[in-house]
Amino acid sequence: MRDDYQNAKKIGDKYKASALLKGKEPYLPSLETEIEDISTYKEIHVGIAEIPLDMIVGTRTTGRQNAFAGNFMPLIAEDSEFAMKWSNLYDAQLDEGLRDPVIAYEYKHRFYVQEGNKRVSVMKYMKAVSILADVIRLMPPRTKDPESVAYYEYVDFNKVTGLFEIVFTRPGAYQELAEMAGQNLTDPWPDEKVETLRDAFRTFAKVYTAKADRNMEYTVGDAFLIYSRIYPYDSLPVDSRDLIGRRIASIRKEIRTDAEEDKLKVVETPEEFKKASVVPDLVSMLKGGSGYSREKPLKAAFIYAGSPENSSWTYGHELGRLEMEEHFRGLVDTSRFDKCDTEEKTAAAIEAAAADSSAVIFTTSPAMMPAVLKGAFAHPKIKMLNCSSNLPYNAVRTYYARMYEAKFLMGVLAALQTGSHRIGYMTDHPVYGNIANINAFAIGAAMIDPACRIHLKWAGTEDDSWEQELAEEGVSVFSGPDLIRPDDPSRRHGIYRLEADGSRTVLAAPIWHWGRYYELIIKSVLNGLWDSKDLVRDDKALNYWYGMKSGVVDIVMTRNVSYYHVKLLAALRKGIEEGTFSPFGGELHSQNAVIRRADQPPLSAHEIITMNWLNDNVIGSIPDAARLNSRECNSRKAE
Repeated sequence: MRDDYQNAKKIGDKYKASALLKGKEPYLPSLETEIEDISTYKEIHVGIAEIPLDMIVGTRTTGRQNAFAGNFMPLIAEDSEFAMKWSNLYDAQLDEGLRDPVIAYEYKHRFYVQEGNKRVSVMKYMKAVSILADVIRLMPPRTKDPESVAYYEYVDFNKVTGLFEIVFTRPGAYQELAEMAGQNLTDPWPDEKVETLRDAFRTFAKVYTAKADRNMEYTVGDAFLIYSRIYPYDSLPVDSRDLIGRRIASIRKEIRTDAEEDKLKVVETPEEFKKASVVPDLVSMLKGGSGYSREKPLKAAFIYAGSPENSSWTYGHELGRLEMEEHFRGLVDTSRFDKCDTEEKTAAAIEAAAADSSAVIFTTSPAMMPAVLKGAFAHPKIKMLNCSSNLPYNAVRTYYARMYEAKFLMGVLAALQTGSHRIGYMTDHPVYGNIANINAFAIGAAMIDPACRIHLKWAGTEDDSWEQELAEEGVSVFSGPDLIRPDDPSRRHGIYRLEADGSRTVLAAPIWHWGRYYELIIKSVLNGLWDSKDLVRDDKALNYWYGMKSGVVDIVMTRNVSYYHVKLLAALRKGIEEGTFSPFGGELHSQNAVIRRADQPPLSAHEIITMNWLNDNVIGSIPDAARLNSRECNSRKAE
């Protein structure tokens, strides 16, 4: 089939000419030239497998790389022995198929051919999807870099599925996909699970590559994962291409957001929103300037994982709902859904709220986000919010409080109350934002007493004797849970002192003022600020992260606190609210490193939210999720 060789060579010549014109390398890359000392890398024999042709990018050695253009099309003259062998392989593929596997090295998701370059060239020319290969994996050095972590997760995924083509760039993605399939990354997957996933991915890839924005820096795999969070991937092989295309178009903003290194736009004060309408105040809203009135109020639904009767977290949000509804005097009508502690229950509550014509839906647990995200695409006109701090989705806004500001002041107060240089600190699971609370508390205590040590205890890893054990070691001042459970008579909350007779004296506690928070968010809907062009972007998720200045965080002190200490805390609080002082400004030390030098700026919002280190005066560690008691952890996440 010399004509086909001529056509293939024309494609190769065109690629070569275009590459040279652009100043790019026109030939196949060689693995030998890409790795400085390839002999030092560990080789693992994977075995015979079908590998995607579009992942074969070059040759193992430099010997044959100039015989092919960078697209694997031939460049050697048509009357050569090379051309004759290429044509014979083409004929053989047409007659009976190429049976012998090529030998290929896999390195960082890409394949380089050791033997069988012409076979690969023929199959690429024929637009085949895959080719049989004897695969050898070349293992790169293992580091803590996210790219390295993600690659080693890819290796685990490949071992249990045999799939090569699904490439994610972020750690944790393969585990997430495995959980979607009801599988893990340690045990081989059933054949039917693998085939379903392979067919779904290939179907998605065909439609997606035809519609993708070529300027965006993300893989088909990353886009596939986002799609699968919203629409079940096992329906892809039977869904129409038109439906898949429409769904991909609907999640384009999510894909763009995910592609950004800095995905989250953090709004720290309500003043960052600029006026988008002329409706100035509540009086004008009541007159109908916002489109809502007492006769036609704005409907807002609140979805809780627990119930106000037995969950302090839910109880606080419920008080906030009622306070906000009262503030707007009939202009806002609210409803609530309790005990939505599974994705199915949350989804049902969202559907019920949508059927009730709710314009805004607040969900109060990060664990609800999967259902909320799906609900946002099912009901794009409803404003969806989730109470979390680092779940960046364009379709769902998140909100959380800068509680670390209050915790800093609590640390100052606790250090003023202890003479033992030791404070006990009990907290729940290490979600985003909670580590900052611990560190701010520790920094506040150390600013009063540099010798002070914070003994950190985690709910879910400790039994209920933690207080007694610390007391026996001389600890008498404690930081307990921020919120009081309605059904818990214990006084172990806020900052308290354990007295000699075993009683507890409460000194102060931080306050989550959810009513104020909900008032500010609802007001932005009523006065037209919700869609402010200054802050709302297609490539960013939006997170409200208000603090003491906005009135969503506060502290309350009992009469057991000296008025001198009250004055000190008031002065420190003023500095925080005016922006002249930050707990995370100046020199910062973790348990094993210098985080910030004195001449460097304070930590950014993103650095505070995603903090994963403990201050140098904290005695304790951040537990792995596996160490947390699953029942306790899940219930607290749900709250």
